[in-house]
Amino acid sequence: MSSSSSTEIETLSLIPGLPNDLAALILSLIPFFHHARLKSTSKSWHSFFSSTTVLPLRRLNLPPLSLSHLVCIFPQDPSLGQPYLFDPLHAAWSPIPPMPCSPHRYGLSNFASVSLGSRLFVLGGSYFDNRSFPIDRPRASASVYALDLSTFTWSRRSPMPTPRGSFACAADPFTSSILVAGGGSRHNLFGSGGSRISAVERYDVVRDEWIEEEKLPRYRAGCAGFMFGEDEFWVMGGYGDSRTISRILPVDEYYKDRAVLNLKSGKWKEFGDMWEEGERWKLGSVVAIDGLNGARPDLFMLDGHDIFRFDVSMNRWWKESTLPRSPPDCSCSFVALGEELYVMFVVPPNLDLAKNRRVKRKLTLFIQVYNHKKRNWRSLITKSPFKHPLDFRTAVMCTVRL
Repeated sequence: MSSSSSTEIETLSLIPGLPNDLAALILSLIPFFHHARLKSTSKSWHSFFSSTTVLPLRRLNLPPLSLSHLVCIFPQDPSLGQPYLFDPLHAAWSPIPPMPCSPHRYGLSNFASVSLGSRLFVLGGSYFDNRSFPIDRPRASASVYALDLSTFTWSRRSPMPTPRGSFACAADPFTSSILVAGGGSRHNLFGSGGSRISAVERYDVVRDEWIEEEKLPRYRAGCAGFMFGEDEFWVMGGYGDSRTISRILPVDEYYKDRAVLNLKSGKWKEFGDMWEEGERWKLGSVVAIDGLNGARPDLFMLDGHDIFRFDVSMNRWWKESTLPRSPPDCSCSFVALGEELYVMFVVPPNLDLAKNRRVKRKLTLFIQVYNHKKRNWRSLITKSPFKHPLDFRTAVMCTVRL
């Protein structure tokens, strides 16, 4: 009888011989990418790592810089292709389930993805609908989905009041809300065309409600958005009007300025051009490195093979560094993790970067990492889990700390 009771206790406990609260604390400190593999250890571990208590325990007991800083990559329509989480520190990949699929909508692109706490949000985008005519004309989406990374389950949230794709989007952790601005209906398959809007809205994650804010000073799509401190929402670049070459070929007119929404007053303020004529024709990929202890973030831009830093006082971009190894003729991504900048591109299957010779190999990601404080570079190589070529020009990415 005593032996039977002891076996039952060991089966129900997380770590035999330790109180469950202490065992839960120990298990919660294991890096996030191990969690899925550890579920098969026992029934109690499967229940623990599938619960909603693990990630709050990590945030409570680990300093922010010690949390697993991950990149989420959506290679295509998230309802058709499986996204992945990538942990650069351990060069590990974790699959996440595809978004719920609609039988009528397909080809979602130009959507936005942001993280807030332990949830990933997928907002808007452009898609095709087999119920509309003509069926080859893209439409803007207003849908919002949330992925709880504690349970890896998707849920549908209140849709945006204004459908949009190619828009500025930023998460505001101070108010647990998400801000969206501008956008339009353009799809990746079309080089030009589509609508432009100036509507701005805020999503209250706790209440699952949308609130309309003051509109942008002018129509703006294809723009980048960032929270700058607690009180400012920045919208940079993008395009508005278009012109035609020889009255046939449509060409976008790209903006060189930025607009700032003061969240306390609810008013927009426009700032002048961020670069001179001839320096560049549009805004490159822009990322923000969060400041420590409430400090304002640092903004960096990848333009070609060069990285630029934004000078707020002068409203200008200044060259920071150049990529040590120029990527081949392919797309590349630009993300910020912690205090470092990551530039990633897919190595062609027949190119060996290490020995500079051509061999047959699987898809490989080559990553160049820049530390803006030490001003030095390092690199790493990892196998890509995607079965198809990864096009960073259309892939959507965001970062999350767990």
